[in-house]
Amino acid sequence: MGEERRGLVYGFAAYGLWGAFPLYWPLLKPAGAMEILAHRMVWSLIVVAVILLVRRRWAWLGELVRQPKRLGLVATAAALVSVNWGMYIWGVNSGHVVETALGYFINPLVTIALGVLVLHERLRPVQWVAVGIGAVSVAVLTIGYGRLPWIALTLAFSFGGYGLVKKKIAMGGLESLAAETSVQFLPALAFLLVLGARGDSTFTHHGPGHAALLAACGLVTAIPLIFFGMAATRLPLSTIGLMQYTAPILQFLLGILYFHEHMPAERWAGFLLVWSALVLLTWDALRTAHRTHAALAAAAATPAPESPPAAPGPAATEAAAADAAPSLTPRRPGW
Repeated sequence: MGEERRGLVYGFAAYGLWGAFPLYWPLLKPAGAMEILAHRMVWSLIVVAVILLVRRRWAWLGELVRQPKRLGLVATAAALVSVNWGMYIWGVNSGHVVETALGYFINPLVTIALGVLVLHERLRPVQWVAVGIGAVSVAVLTIGYGRLPWIALTLAFSFGGYGLVKKKIAMGGLESLAAETSVQFLPALAFLLVLGARGDSTFTHHGPGHAALLAACGLVTAIPLIFFGMAATRLPLSTIGLMQYTAPILQFLLGILYFHEHMPAERWAGFLLVWSALVLLTWDALRTAHRTHAALAAAAATPAPESPPAAPGPAATEAAAADAAPSLTPRRPGW
């Protein structure tokens, strides 16, 4: 099997598992969303710490603790992903699977909007149109739901903010998860201990199967992330970008076909607007990537203009030596 085909298998495995999450969280009832969230934080750190220990990937830790600003960003990322995880678990277990899927559908649009507002990025005309359609879709869905789709918006903005912070942290997936769950660990453990002391914990009162499912939160969190990392090293960024829609599509289908959630015409209209915006966004991204690739290929194929021969001398000798020497400047890989 070729490397690219392996990458596709790993990528679909990652997004397929993320898309199947709505099937897992209801299995943890009667635990509430906060108890499930706390177990996810605690067991995720344990699992990822074991993985990093086995793979001997701890060099990043010493560098991180010497950078207070970066530590602050890790804490911010941990807070944002806590909101995202908690809202997602609560939304699924409260019968709002379709709306949680909507949150991840509109996330790319929210990310673009945050890029404009926070990073002062300039958008291409098609991106402005897509964001505008996204805003109209929220208005239509507000009518469809009879309320602002706050579950979807909370998921989209918390995950969009998380992505912005992660961009500044610049850490690998497993390392980032370890750092973030390290921030979450003590508050989550304290919450579980208090819950147990009050007699409200379900971990030890509903049999070993229930306890095992709660402990498996760590594996459920880490395994898709490992698959995603293996896919990201084998596939172009454009392919990964297209595959990201697999998870919300699966979540949407589960909400409609498995959980039988109600979808009146107004909600269908809102979703169709969101999907139209995403089609525009994807087309524009692929077109821009193709043009950039073509421009780079044309520039590489253009021969450099020849310089007139110069009389040999010390300066010419030094220049020739500099040209012949290998560059010591690290180069970013071209996407």
